[in-house]
Amino acid sequence: MHTIHIPVMGTGFSIDTPIRVAPFGISSVMSIMDDMLVEKIRKHYCEKFNLAFAPITRWSEDARAKRITAYINTVQEIVQIKFKKIKSLPFFEANDKEKYFIMLPDESPLKIAYNRLLEMAPGEKRKKAEKSLTEQMVKGSIDANIMVKLDRVNRDRKGNELPAEYSDSKAALRGFANSIVESSIIFSAGINQSLYSYMSAFKDFYRDKTGKMKKKIIIKVSDFRSALIQGKFLAKKGLEVYEFRIESGLNCGGHAFASNGQLLPVLLKEIHEKRDQLAASFKPLIQKYYEKMGWEYPDASANHTPLITVQGGVGTPGEVKRLQKDFNIDKIGIATPFLLVPEVTCVESTTFNKLKEADESDLYLSEVSPLGVPFNNLRHSVSEEHTTNQVEIGDPGSPCPKGFLVSNTEFSEVPICTASKEYQQQKLSELSATIADGTELALEQAKVVKKTCLCDHLGNGALINLGIKKEEKAPQAVCPGQNISWFNREYSLMEMMAHFYNKQKSLVSKDRPHMFAKEIQMYVDYFDRLIKKSDLNERTTKTLNEFYENMKSGMEYCRTFSQKQPFTSENIDSINPWIDEQSIRLEEMYENAFGEPVLV
Repeated sequence: MHTIHIPVMGTGFSIDTPIRVAPFGISSVMSIMDDMLVEKIRKHYCEKFNLAFAPITRWSEDARAKRITAYINTVQEIVQIKFKKIKSLPFFEANDKEKYFIMLPDESPLKIAYNRLLEMAPGEKRKKAEKSLTEQMVKGSIDANIMVKLDRVNRDRKGNELPAEYSDSKAALRGFANSIVESSIIFSAGINQSLYSYMSAFKDFYRDKTGKMKKKIIIKVSDFRSALIQGKFLAKKGLEVYEFRIESGLNCGGHAFASNGQLLPVLLKEIHEKRDQLAASFKPLIQKYYEKMGWEYPDASANHTPLITVQGGVGTPGEVKRLQKDFNIDKIGIATPFLLVPEVTCVESTTFNKLKEADESDLYLSEVSPLGVPFNNLRHSVSEEHTTNQVEIGDPGSPCPKGFLVSNTEFSEVPICTASKEYQQQKLSELSATIADGTELALEQAKVVKKTCLCDHLGNGALINLGIKKEEKAPQAVCPGQNISWFNREYSLMEMMAHFYNKQKSLVSKDRPHMFAKEIQMYVDYFDRLIKKSDLNERTTKTLNEFYENMKSGMEYCRTFSQKQPFTSENIDSINPWIDEQSIRLEEMYENAFGEPVLV
C-alpha cells in the first residue's frame, strides 16, 4: 500500500512505533536489542490494554528470547485490536478510517478506489464498495531489527559461559522467529555468518507449498557487492532475501558506517544496473537446497526478485520521486523527521524540544559510541551533559547496567564496555602512568571519558515518555541525522505523510540543499577527519587515495542530476554549486596532506 516505511531509530525511539502506525497500514521497525527495555515496555502496554502479563525474570531459562517473543506477540495483539476497531468504523465520517485512506499515496489502487467511493451516491452499490474497501485494508508490517555485530556471549548468574545459541544476536533472532507475527527481520551493521546459519533452524524463514514466507529476511547493505555476497551465503542455505535496504553511510541517523568515498547515487546506479544479477545468482542455490531437503519450491516463487529500498537523508517528496524514478527504488525509508511526530515515536519532552530547536551546528558525528564507530549525536543532549558532569565531579564512566556493547579485553578475560567505570578507571590509571607530557595525557584521557552508555541512554527517552521512569534518573541520548535541522516544530502523522507524498505545500524551506549535495559535504568533512587521524603510512595513504578518487568520480556523476528536470520541491539547482565548493575543499585537503597540485 505505502511506498514509505519508518526504519528503526535507536533502541527506544521506535520501540512501540508499530503499535502507533501499523493499524494505519504503515510499516515500521523496532529494535529488539535491549530485552530489558522490551520487558518494561511490554508490561506498560499490557496494563494499558488490559492484557495478561507474566513477568519473565532476567535469569530464567532463555529469558532474552522469551522476552522478545512475548513483546512482539503483545505488539501484534494490540495492533490487531486497533486495526479491527478502525476497520469497523463507518465511511463518510471524520475518524481513523478516513485517516487510514487519506494517508495512502494517491497512485495506490486502494486510494483510487476510495476516491471513487467518495463520489458515489448512497445506495446498494456504495454499500458493496464500502465492504470491498474494508476487506482490502491491510496492517503495516511489524518489523524488527538486529545489529548483527552486537553478539555478546552470555553467562549464567554464576559466571559460566552459555552455549553459542544464547548469544545476544541468536537469542534475539530466536525471539523473533518464535513469535506469531508474519513480518520481516532486518539485519544491520555488518555480516554475522554464524547468525545467518542459525536461521536455517526456523522453518518460518522458508517458503511453504503456496510460496508464502511467514518471516522475511531484510539485509541492510552498503553496496552491490555486499548484497551479492550476503545473498549468496543465505541462498546456499535455502534462505531468500526479501529486500536489500541501502542507506547512506553518513547522511543518516544512529551509527554511521561510512563507505570508502562512494556516494549514495553511485551505489544506487550500480545496484540498479546489476539488479537482475541478484535473483539470477540466488535462485539456483535456493532451489538446490530445497531439492536437497526434499521440499517443493513453488513455481509461483521462481520470478521473485528482492526489493530494493533506500533510506538516509531523504527530506522532500521530490527526493522520494528521484530515487523511485532514476533508480527504480521500491520503497523509501524515512526516520529522523518522525522524531518530531509524537504519534509515531517515543521521545520525551526535553529531547523533543532540543530537536525542534536544533540547527546544523548542533548535529555532529561523535566518538561517544563504545563500538568505536562514528555516532550521529546532538550537542547538549541530556546524555552528553550527564557524561560531562560525571567527568567534572571525578566519577567518569557508567555502572554498565546492561552490557550489550561489551567488547574490550585490555584489562580482563571477560569483555567489558569502554563506557564502563570498570574500564575507564583502569585506562585512566594506565595513561597517567605511561604518558609524561601533560597536553598529550589530557587528550588521551578525553578520548576515554567521552564514551557514553548508549545501551541505557538510548532507551531512557521511551521509558520517560511512557511514564515508566523519572527524567531526573534517566539521562537521554538521541541519534538524529542532520536532516532534522530542516524540521523545526511538532508535526502530525497525516502532515508528515502528506509532505512526503507531495499532497501539500512542502514542510521544509526551498533553501534546503538536495540530499545528494548534503551527502557530498558530509563525505568531504569525513575525508578531513580521516586525514587528521591518519599517520599517512603506506596502507592508510592507499586508503585515502582510493577515498579521494571515489569522491571525485562520484561528484562528477552527481553533476548529471543538475541537468535533469526537478520534481516538486526538489532543490536540484543546489547540486552543482555544492559540488563546486566541496571540490575545492577536497583538493585543498588532498594537497595539504600529500603535496599534490590543486586540480579544480
